[in-house]
Amino acid sequence: MMNQSNHAVKRPSPLAAALPLLVSALLAGCANYGGIGSDKHMTDAATLVATQSVPAEQGRWPDTDWFVQFGDPQLADLIREALAGNPSLDRARARVVAAAAATEGANADTLPHVGADLSATRQQYSAAALVPPPYAGSWQTEYRAVATASYNLDLWGKRREVLRASVSNENAARAEAEQVRLTLTTALSRSYNDLARLYALHDIADAQVAQLASIERFARQRVATGLDTEVESRTAEARLATARQNVKALDGRILAIRYQLAALLGQGPDRGLTIARPALGAGDTVRLPDNLPVDLVSRRPDLVAARMRVEAGTHGIKVAKAEFYPDINLIAALGFDALGFGRFLTAGSRVASAGPAIHIPIFDAGALRAQLKGSYADFETVVADYNQTLIGALSEVATELSDIRSIDAQLADAEQAEAASRRALELALAQYRTGLTSQLTVWSAQLNELSTSQAVTELRMARRDRQIALAGSLGGGYTEGGTLVASR
Repeated sequence: MMNQSNHAVKRPSPLAAALPLLVSALLAGCANYGGIGSDKHMTDAATLVATQSVPAEQGRWPDTDWFVQFGDPQLADLIREALAGNPSLDRARARVVAAAAATEGANADTLPHVGADLSATRQQYSAAALVPPPYAGSWQTEYRAVATASYNLDLWGKRREVLRASVSNENAARAEAEQVRLTLTTALSRSYNDLARLYALHDIADAQVAQLASIERFARQRVATGLDTEVESRTAEARLATARQNVKALDGRILAIRYQLAALLGQGPDRGLTIARPALGAGDTVRLPDNLPVDLVSRRPDLVAARMRVEAGTHGIKVAKAEFYPDINLIAALGFDALGFGRFLTAGSRVASAGPAIHIPIFDAGALRAQLKGSYADFETVVADYNQTLIGALSEVATELSDIRSIDAQLADAEQAEAASRRALELALAQYRTGLTSQLTVWSAQLNELSTSQAVTELRMARRDRQIALAGSLGGGYTEGGTLVASR
């Protein structure tokens, strides 16, 4: 005879035994997303060859106040004013707030929800329907107070991925706000530098007018004494009129740039009329920081924003895939429901319910697959945007550095020409004083000296413009995770 065990054999409950079969049936009944995918990916900055175009020069990344290098306090004041009042920055801040609100909403969807419904309904019941006496044909007031609770099990992580996508979109909005800030400060600085350039050219143009006016008077005197013909006099007159026209054109351009600065400040055009003449210096020595292609990814806000959009797209794909699986909610309700207030809140009027609510996507005519394809298309779009932004960023840095180096080389020749023309003027003056040359030779040498000075001025202003643009291309002091947008 077989020995029987002293321990009772535990048999699984019917629900536990049926659960694997139930889950298998649910999954088998779901639509599938086979054959839908993407092979696109973000370009690794380290793979972009740029060692010759953007060489490591042991330089520093720009600080957030990079514009102080030019030594003009008014520029710093104007930038602070612009950051406080420009509508484009206000709009960017509003987008950040909206993105943060969306994140809060997505986070709320991952948590249990509890609510309460209270009602008192006065109604007449039908005497010819299913309502029994004594309620048939009578007026009654139904009092109802029910507390409800629900929780989505989120077995496939859909709501968590929605939250992660919202966080990525919020981070992208913050980085985009920083890009607006950077664009504003660089645009203001470049316009301010352009104002300085126009004033410098105006000084040279005024000097040219004075010189040409002297030549024109001298030409008229020589015509009157018979030493020259009318041709020389009219030529001098035409050159003087052209120079005066140039001065008036510069006046108009100075006024236009003042109005442009006022708009960047978020003010009316009269604000631009109060800006004093710029007093900008040469700025710091230009040297690129090391490890630039890789570090640039976290130093430029537009690149950070583009990468965050890719992250959001990745989470969006996971959300679309989770739609293919059953959605299970746990729902419970507890409260009181009674006709007449006298029986309200008694044990007999108590109501309660609890249980799962399951949605199974079995046949949707391809809607879920179409939705997933759309998510992949959105993902590939933001990946392409990121790759294009990265390539464009490196190209900007390389181009601006090349421009600066080219201008430096041109400046050496232009300054040499300026020095030679200045020496020629000195010699012409010395010869004129000894009677060895005419005054026309002196005036010609003076105009040549002014022309070479104009070329040097244009190059110096262009170099500073490229310095400002380079500071912006290097991120303007932004670092990923920073909060540089001024609050109001």
